[in-house]
Amino acid sequence: MTGTTSTTAAGKGHTTEHAWVRTWGAAPHAPIEEFGPLPSFADTTLRQVVRISGGGNQVRLRLTNEYGTEPLIIGAAQIAFAAPDGSVRPGSDRVLTFAGKPGATVPVGAPMLSDPIELPLPALSELSISLYLPDAVKSTTCHAMGVQTSWSIPGNAVAALTLPAEATSLPLQALVSAIDVLPDGPATAIAIIGDSNTDCSGTTPDTHRRWTDRLAERLAEQNGRTAHVSNQGISGNRMLNEGLGEAVLARFDRDVLATPGLGYVVIAIGLGDIGVSYPPQDGSGPSDDFLAMFPGAPVTADDLIAGYVQLVARARARGVRVYGATLTPYEGDEIFTPEGERVRRAVNEWIRTNGAFDAVLDFDAVWRDPAHPARIQDGLHAGDHLHGSDAGCRVLGDSIDLTLFR
Repeated sequence: MTGTTSTTAAGKGHTTEHAWVRTWGAAPHAPIEEFGPLPSFADTTLRQVVRISGGGNQVRLRLTNEYGTEPLIIGAAQIAFAAPDGSVRPGSDRVLTFAGKPGATVPVGAPMLSDPIELPLPALSELSISLYLPDAVKSTTCHAMGVQTSWSIPGNAVAALTLPAEATSLPLQALVSAIDVLPDGPATAIAIIGDSNTDCSGTTPDTHRRWTDRLAERLAEQNGRTAHVSNQGISGNRMLNEGLGEAVLARFDRDVLATPGLGYVVIAIGLGDIGVSYPPQDGSGPSDDFLAMFPGAPVTADDLIAGYVQLVARARARGVRVYGATLTPYEGDEIFTPEGERVRRAVNEWIRTNGAFDAVLDFDAVWRDPAHPARIQDGLHAGDHLHGSDAGCRVLGDSIDLTLFR
């Protein structure tokens, strides 16, 4: 294995003590018609399982109706420690309230925080979140391809300890965009923004094998001040133009800079911009319907560099440290072209040498095949030469220098 993360500067991000810190996130976006219709959820309970990163003594939920077309009605909500197969650990369930009430109406285009509840949470706890939706949800704010199963259950089943036979599995997350905790000591949040290689859509579902999960595991093994991880990757996302989800330049303030307890930002975006800008022209690449999902003019290396400069400046204005990840190889994927590869290498050279970032996570060096640097090493991709496998994401998580977050 070649390559490790490299550091261009050392230092500390913000530390917050006895203040809210984000411990889990799933960047919200509008429903994607090309992925098929979502259920309306009328008179339905939506149950989801998430694994937090760092722990705390109190917890609150962030609901989202940011892409809804009508107010979102929450009839009841509970949180509990998760058990296998969609069950919950008996005795661990807690009722969630909103301004002291068991239900809530989330306005169109808005998020909503639950009331804090006392629930001591060890690091890496798996939580079950159940929302009863009495009325139809006509435009579901969601996070597709999040490698985590959810379930739709008829009626109000928020208190059900096990899934009934009529429960239906859903390969997405919806209506919940974040979990915050109140630690009992110093803590800080790491917000990581990117595309499918941050979302880690090539990993095994329901196993927490994303590289951000591995980073959280390694951080949880440390003693003393803790760092919590918020994954804000969206599969199909781009930096400069809307694709699947709003462009990173558009969503950066909401998904990253507004993170409670923010101390560090990791930017891992740009490969999608390159891929759809330089697709094969001989008919061997993706379909016209696929490319139509990604509007906007082709981008150059200079365009991407200007985007990074903007993101770094906005992060620095918050007084946090900002790290850049190099763009990983993709030869062998259907969207690869030599033109795109030249842009990728030019961008990576700038990331490594310009000094714009406080540190560089050299993911390209970790993944690339030494004998064929435009390709990912066999065994590290998910069979498509683009996305990381379980093993590939693990080596990325293991390559990160943890002293960057002290």
